[in-house]
Amino acid sequence: MPAIELDRIDLLLLAELQRNGRQTNAELAERVHLSASACLRRLQRLEREGVIAGYRAEVDPERLGLGLQAFVRVQLRHHDAASVAAFADFVNQWDEVVACHALTGDMDYLLQVAVRDLEHFSRFLLDHLLNQAGVADVNSSFVLRTVKAFRGLPLPRG
Repeated sequence: MPAIELDRIDLLLLAELQRNGRQTNAELAERVHLSASACLRRLQRLEREGVIAGYRAEVDPERLGLGLQAFVRVQLRHHDAASVAAFADFVNQWDEVVACHALTGDMDYLLQVAVRDLEHFSRFLLDHLLNQAGVADVNSSFVLRTVKAFRGLPLPRG
């Protein structure tokens, strides 16, 4: 899908929404120096064109009892279409996997996993990942601390 053309106001709107997605349309309009109706029209266009893909709450995993975060690199046994599709189906069923990326290089996928503790991770690894998904190899790294968390995408200068 090609990038769409965004002007300075569109970029300001996106920056404000990435900073605080809960603000009202009136607050947002004031921050970007638009009328409320003009602001709403621009937002609706950005949503319609898929630039704004959705809205969600940012939840603290530790407050939910998910104190262990891991990145798991996965290599599949087979790379035919059926094996890749089966792996994708499994990954989408596992609540512990919060993100999955297909990679270039020696590993096929990078999973971001959120679990309660090492016991939970061990059960996830043995019962799900290694047991069901056609996985040849895994390599896990545990998060010691987060230096920078995702806070939105870098926006072009408008």
